Amino acid sequence: MVTPLRNQATDERDSAGPLRYGAAWDSEGTSIAHTRHAVRTLLVQAGHPSDHRPSRDAQIVVSELVTNALRHAPGPGQLLLELIPESGLLRITVRDRSPRQPRLLVPDPRRIGGHGLHLITRLCERFHTVPLGDGKLVIAELGLSGDTA
Repeated sequence: MVTPLRNQATDERDSAGPLRYGAAWDSEGTSIAHTRHAVRTLLVQAGHPSDHRPSRDAQIVVSELVTNALRHAPGPGQLLLELIPESGLLRITVRDRSPRQPRLLVPDPRRIGGHGLHLITRLCERFHTVPLGDGKLVIAELGLSGDTA
């Protein structure tokens, strides 16, 4: 029997570890606005104001990664946000069921779409994928010590 995933979120705080947020969705997807709100909330809990650049950048990265998962790998997916205080990083992990790796398209200012990965690679300190037997993890690490305005 297969139990479909539901949109769900949990906030966990272990004083010795990172601050985390997780959400899962089924074949119907999730709200991009909800994921932006989740990253804003997580960062505010950690003392990063929502109007500062690291928070705005994190919202862009989460929006792009989740949108790509919904567009190119319909079906169940997951989002995990991990704020790692000792390294000043926000790790954004999106799991989807497609084995296809994200790829950068040749820049074309006349094209609508296909620019999100360029933004992600410019905003993040690290971006990579991990193939899985039934899909992949797309992982982006964003530094939080950048410009505050």
